[in-house]
Amino acid sequence: MLENVEKVQERLKSKLTPKRYIHTTGVRYTAAALAMRYGLSVEDASMAGVLHDCAKCFSDDELVRKCLKNNLECTELELRNGFLLHAKLGAYYAKKKYGIENEEIISAIRYHTTGKAGMTPLEAVVFTADYIEPGRKPLPHLEAVRRMAFVDIDEAVYQILDRTLGYLGDKAKTDNNGREIDIHTVEAFKYYRQIHVEKDIKF
Repeated sequence: MLENVEKVQERLKSKLTPKRYIHTTGVRYTAAALAMRYGLSVEDASMAGVLHDCAKCFSDDELVRKCLKNNLECTELELRNGFLLHAKLGAYYAKKKYGIENEEIISAIRYHTTGKAGMTPLEAVVFTADYIEPGRKPLPHLEAVRRMAFVDIDEAVYQILDRTLGYLGDKAKTDNNGREIDIHTVEAFKYYRQIHVEKDIKF
């Protein structure tokens, strides 16, 4: 599949902005490195990393329109926050436009933004790689999360969700930027917080 990964990446080069393409490359190689660490398929992680933002080039309105046109189920929250739909549309494009048949790769693309409770190892790897790839703007605790990602992927996921949401309670409705939170993210936070509590990890 590695040859296919290279071909897909080349196809995407003309569809993404230079900045988004650099990010995509960073996620590809970070996901591959994490896959090696956790004994996953490097090829699958690379492909999911390359395609994770394949629908990121559209505006919020375009994302909504394209999802509805292709009969993709959208929640009211997603219709109000079109940016959330790039992962759902990207998963659809991965299958329809890029010929991906591996459902685990498709699911990793689908949940790379929101996360979800009980992610598969590949889903967790792509979710984490998207946050920690080398080109990311420095954020508080980013280096610590990067180190943790290669030690305990579940804890890294928890730390990412905790930093992203910026809260410790269960009832918050928006993230640090005032954007509405997808229910999958809330459920993921609760799930991985419980793992964190049970491990009693200090961070």
